[in-house]
Amino acid sequence: MKIRNLAGAVALVSTVALSGCGYLPGSDAGSSKVTVWLMKGSASEEFLDGFKASYEAEHPSVELEFVLQEWGGIGPKVLKALDGDDAPDVIEVGNTQVAQYAETGELRDLTLESMRDLGGEDWLPGLAEPGKVSGGQYGIPWYAANRVVIYNKDLFAQAGITALPETRAQWLDVSEKLDTASEQGIYLAGQNWYVLAGFIWDEGGELADDSGGDWQGALDTPAALRGMDFYKRLQALGDGPKDADEQTPPETDVFAEGDVAQIVSVPGSAALIEQRNPELKGKLGYFPIPGKTADKPGAVFTGGSDLIVPDGADQRGEGVEIVKALAGEKWQTELARAMSYVPNKPSLARAVAGQEGTSVMAEGATEGRATPNSPYWAAVEADNPIKPYMTAVLQGGDPAEEARKASDRITSKLISG
Repeated sequence: MKIRNLAGAVALVSTVALSGCGYLPGSDAGSSKVTVWLMKGSASEEFLDGFKASYEAEHPSVELEFVLQEWGGIGPKVLKALDGDDAPDVIEVGNTQVAQYAETGELRDLTLESMRDLGGEDWLPGLAEPGKVSGGQYGIPWYAANRVVIYNKDLFAQAGITALPETRAQWLDVSEKLDTASEQGIYLAGQNWYVLAGFIWDEGGELADDSGGDWQGALDTPAALRGMDFYKRLQALGDGPKDADEQTPPETDVFAEGDVAQIVSVPGSAALIEQRNPELKGKLGYFPIPGKTADKPGAVFTGGSDLIVPDGADQRGEGVEIVKALAGEKWQTELARAMSYVPNKPSLARAVAGQEGTSVMAEGATEGRATPNSPYWAAVEADNPIKPYMTAVLQGGDPAEEARKASDRITSKLISG
């Protein structure tokens, strides 16, 4: 699953097909082409050129081909490839899509490689957990991105705020102080359910859980209701619409007007804001979404990508080796620096230490989570019951009753798909 506005944080790349020559180790002769599907925008052409040259120099038996795909419509395309006779050898997929593909029974279980060769016990949980299905690691974490708080330094200074908030209670206090007749303390759209998810997780709740054996909506638990209550209090400290998400209107456009103190977005949104209002250049700062206590940041939804290997691919063995290279320290470091991503391990975050927004994002990623690991979660998002639930509560509806109705709708979708 991709975070909205992630494209603003990365450089788009044009479709390329890269080739070389050689033969697979252990084969008698000839060239073995290994095909890797990557998503458009995930890696720059310079990164791909560098990886190709390095990998083929170390593996002269391999002809490496990258084929770039569009995110739109990728689900059916991957499912068709997995079911066919000509599957690519490696596929980049959204981290929360792995369960859907693993359910087909057509993915290679990479548990051994993840523990023996890649140190999987140290991966970011928001990437690792979605890749784990029924005890097997089918998705190998590649890169991550998550939301942070982007703030207007001038408005903070004018309000006399010299210390950034480190707890949710402090965040409310600061936002209330910033919320005046002429400025909004925070612009938070009423249906930004990814942000809500973090508050629910902080409280120990879930969007849905399978603790009883079957997936069920869980918005009506006491913990989840506490998360919604915090969202309501924070959202009231600005003029965000109660019946729309962060794209209606785009939160970056609203922030660029100069009278909003904070938004919750990916760091790349800062570039969009500065393009719209150059006077804000150099005046934007970042801090992690605060947690309940100061010892760790708040939970955040982690978007990003995992790498999978189709079990029926012709060169699945070499595909595994390419995944290990892309997910290993050298190329994780290169990718993070080139694309301003969070690498798959907290220990590699030093690669982006000089990038303020990305380093703050990496700090928040240590508390990253993903959506429920059900193969049918996509059906929930397609007609998302969480959004109207949030609007109903923000407009004065009974939280418990509205949460129960939304949870029932989530349950029905997780059962029927």
